[in-house]
Amino acid sequence: MGFRLPGIRKAASTRNQASSKVLDAPKGYLAVYVGEDMKRFVIPVSHLNQPLFQDLLSKAEEEFGYDHPMGGLTIPCTEDVFQHINLCLNA
Repeated sequence: MGFRLPGIRKAASTRNQASSKVLDAPKGYLAVYVGEDMKRFVIPVSHLNQPLFQDLLSKAEEEFGYDHPMGGLTIPCTEDVFQHINLCLNA
């Protein structure tokens, strides 16, 4: 079982390669975009429940609302900060 959105296959076939990258994260993972260059990271969905990551999600909601320019979740912090938080959550 997985999370499916109606019509996602049709929509994916009509998008360009950059925006369809959101769809190719493995099951149980989520693509996020971080930093000035919008570097793409694929993280486990289990990170979403962690307090450190919840803070990042709150900042993303404040800055972007539900309109994320990359088509995936955009995290408003530097790559260094994100990588540090990701390392802490993976430990």
